[in-house]
Amino acid sequence: MMAIYVSPCGCLWQFEDHRVLNLAHFACIQPFLTQHKAAIHPVMCTSDGISKGAWLNRSSIIFAGNDKWSVDPRVSIVSSGGEYSLQIQKVDVTDDGLYTCSVQSERNPKPKHLHLVVKVPPKIYDISSDITVNEGSNVSLICTASGKPDPTISWRHITPLARKYDSGEYLNITGITRDQAGDYECSAMNDIASPDTKTVKVIVKFAPAIHEMKSHGVGLGRTALLRCEAAAVPTPSFEWYKGEKRINKGQGIDIKNLSSRSVLTVTNMTEDRYGNYTCVAANILGRANASVPLIPIIEPTATSAVSRSAPNTAPYGSTGRAEVLLACRYLILALSSFISVY
Repeated sequence: MMAIYVSPCGCLWQFEDHRVLNLAHFACIQPFLTQHKAAIHPVMCTSDGISKGAWLNRSSIIFAGNDKWSVDPRVSIVSSGGEYSLQIQKVDVTDDGLYTCSVQSERNPKPKHLHLVVKVPPKIYDISSDITVNEGSNVSLICTASGKPDPTISWRHITPLARKYDSGEYLNITGITRDQAGDYECSAMNDIASPDTKTVKVIVKFAPAIHEMKSHGVGLGRTALLRCEAAAVPTPSFEWYKGEKRINKGQGIDIKNLSSRSVLTVTNMTEDRYGNYTCVAANILGRANASVPLIPIIEPTATSAVSRSAPNTAPYGSTGRAEVLLACRYLILALSSFISVY
């Protein structure tokens, strides 16, 4: 990737892949470097080959001629063709600042000044830990990041709607609801690199609420199923009652609890097992209950009185026999009426 910047005096400075920077007309360039641990950046200053040059960082001398004054192993001097270049390896944000190339000639010194700006990608260095709160509480999350320029911090709730919040280090939620539980993503962004992101999980606890209770009428000797579903955090425990008496497993009764659902199974229904059944869901924040009646149903018999009295001669089955007998009776009555008229 090629990056190009225009200095205040109109000259261009460019570097490629954040690796090597060449400054041609030193006095005319305002450089910006991106922090890169593997980069080598030469900073050039020209001399007439006779004069002596020196490089200074702020007020500290780095090189005087070819004599190195700095103890920093990352800096070195390259002299070639009248160019007196300062090389800085593994550029870091601490290298940011004013540099001076001073060429001492017999006539007069020629200092050239350069302000080096090292740009740093965004990095989140502190974020709130995962948090568990009760519904209705106020929640405050914090996310702080470094970078140069200073990164912009934004928050979003990771849901299908992906709601975004106002930018800033703090995310404040007043009276949080169960719908606002989940992961919250902090994103730190500047114009140097891709955003840095981290997430915080927010768990919202609330008391149980039973939102579904089902049963079906069942005949004697059959199996009845009653289902109870409840929403709650933490996961609720379930109990079943018939009237005031708690129901336990055994003697044809089975209870299965699956996370937010409980299923009561009653096998081989008898008269004394019909009645009103109550499901109770509870956790540390409260309890809820709902009732449903289990009623008997009368199943139709296999044959009717007409079919039992009719001879089994028609090929259509019992219903067909009844229809044939009725049709014959109407025909006889019609003939009798016709004869009586005449």
